[in-house]
Amino acid sequence: MAISFDDGDSLYNFVVRDGYGVKGMVDLGLDKVPERYIQPPDERIDNLKARSYDRPPIDLSMLDGPRRSQAVELIAEAAETVGFFQVVNHGVPIEVMESVKTAACEFFGQPPEKKAVYRKGVRHTPYVKYGTSFMPKIEKALEWKDFVNMAYTTDADALEFWPNECKKVALEYLKPSIFIVRKLTTLLMERLGVTLDESRIDDLIGLQFVQMNFYPACPNPDLTVEVGRHSDMGMLTVLLQDGIGGLYVKIEEDIANAEKKGEWMEIPPVPGALVINVGDTLEILSNGKYKSAEHRVRTTSMQSRVSIPVFTGPRPNEKVRPLPEVVERDGVARYREVMSEEYMKNYFANAHGGKNSLDFALINSS
Repeated sequence: MAISFDDGDSLYNFVVRDGYGVKGMVDLGLDKVPERYIQPPDERIDNLKARSYDRPPIDLSMLDGPRRSQAVELIAEAAETVGFFQVVNHGVPIEVMESVKTAACEFFGQPPEKKAVYRKGVRHTPYVKYGTSFMPKIEKALEWKDFVNMAYTTDADALEFWPNECKKVALEYLKPSIFIVRKLTTLLMERLGVTLDESRIDDLIGLQFVQMNFYPACPNPDLTVEVGRHSDMGMLTVLLQDGIGGLYVKIEEDIANAEKKGEWMEIPPVPGALVINVGDTLEILSNGKYKSAEHRVRTTSMQSRVSIPVFTGPRPNEKVRPLPEVVERDGVARYREVMSEEYMKNYFANAHGGKNSLDFALINSS
């Protein structure tokens, strides 16, 4: 197959339109990163200048014992300053975590035509989307990533429509992850002095996705990124890293005797741990108390790797605004009311650009 990756149109058609993805390009043999993937210097990640976020994972089993208040304090502090934290004893079995990573590798290891049936404009199901980068039509530089995104509605739909290579274990991973999200949402709301009933929490995390990301090894990792600077649009994200890592988070607020606002920190993978991060919806609800985390992912030349996030957010017809109890305490609302569906449309209408997505709801934003 004679493909010129120096030609932007030819590359786009091969990688995006025809569904070969970054992996298909790498499988043909590359000795350099194509121009279309080279990031501007200020968007590249210098891992030698970043520090490692060395706070230990939070033991969620503490929430069910006499050390509950200590665990809540640790979770709340992380949500207020970093928007990221790692957890252990979270309820997702280790064998499920390992199996879902294996299943992701099996899915992306298939011939291109097997994966391409799920790409936009071709897929036979609304529950699965296979693609590459984030918004390749409008991005100035593409991201070094392929993905398959699976929307959850019911177990029956998942087992019928999700890819055979990963559907069962993806469902086994999703269920306890949602339990974690529900538990953390409840305690973070309580920390704000707000009690939400079960139905309201259902509405706020009713949109649920499992996404498998595949990052092929890269010949020039310093020139590109696997994922550009962004925040997640939902409530809370549960992320399973593999052992290679590459996740970087921007510190949102100064941490006493530790990190400073604006610093980039690497979140190192910890065996058996899951990463939790705050999304835009939770920042809006908390009127800015909890910080949606701006993060990005470094490219590696060592070997291909995977990550598997579970995204949660409000259903499309939900109205999202700062909680009245919080606004009364703060004296001012920092965000306006938005329809979840409209926020989502705006989010996916733009390339990654830090936390610019929040400007859609920010009051007096310019």
